[in-house]
Formats: sequence, structure tokens, C-alpha cells
Amino acid sequence: MIPESIQHFLQQQHVPFLRHGHPRAVTAQELAQSVHVTGYRVAKSVIIQAEQHLWICLLPASETLDLNKVREALGAQEVRLATEAEFSNRFPECELGAEPPFGTLYGLPVLLDEGLRGAEDMLLRAGSHEEALSVSVEDFLALESPQIASITHERTRH
Repeated sequence: MIPESIQHFLQQQHVPFLRHGHPRAVTAQELAQSVHVTGYRVAKSVIIQAEQHLWICLLPASETLDLNKVREALGAQEVRLATEAEFSNRFPECELGAEPPFGTLYGLPVLLDEGLRGAEDMLLRAGSHEEALSVSVEDFLALESPQIASITHERTRH
């Protein structure tokens, strides 16, 4: 179930969203499979620590985060994946691993992979492993004003 705080936040900000119930899916790729969409339409949140600050990185479920690119994009000396202990208290009503990308609500800046910018809409985790929500990319950009950069590993062609 999507926490009430997330639903109220989106309603207060006049951001239309659709709820999508689905069988329990822990990974973002499992979420894509369970709702029968490509992993490029599902955006996953990855929480990182840059210097002494937490960030939400949002990227397609089918991609992997490139910490070197994140370091460059943020102009940070030190960037690493945050530990669950470092961020779990930031998302108290959310299941661990289902952190939503609403930095405005949780007091965290958002770094969006440029590969998501061209999409019409995206399916997001919203605190639950059994329900997701979709929002338009345009509405998300207006809501969060994320920093945008290429932050995923290049795909190798065989």
C-alpha cells in the first residue's frame, strides 16, 4: 500500500498519478515484469552518499548506476552507495528497498538520469513492494527540479 503521506503530497502538489497494484516485487526489474512493461519505463531510486549528503539517484530499472559519473555530475570527491542504516530513518513509512524518488517530501536532492527525461511517463516505487505509481516525466520534473546527468553505465554492444 502506498503510504498516505506520499498520496497527500502528490495531491497537494496537483500531480496526477495512477496506482498500480501488483504481485510482490522486490527488485525494479521484477516490478517491470509484474506489471508487463519494459524496464526502461520503471524508474528505480538508488540512495547514495556524496561527501556528507544523501541523494536520491533515479534511473531506469534496466540500467546500473555509474558512481564515477555521479561523482562527476555532483562535483564530489567521494561518492558511494548509502547503507540502509544511513537512510532507512528518512523513509519511515516505506518498506526498505521501495524508497520513492520524492526528495522534496523527504528532504533529499534528486539526481535524474538523462535517459528518463525523454519518456512520457514513468512507473515509480512509492514505499511498497506491492503497489507502484506512475506519473508523467513532465510533472515529476516540475515537482522535483532534479539535477539531470548521464549517471548509468554505458551498455556494451556484442
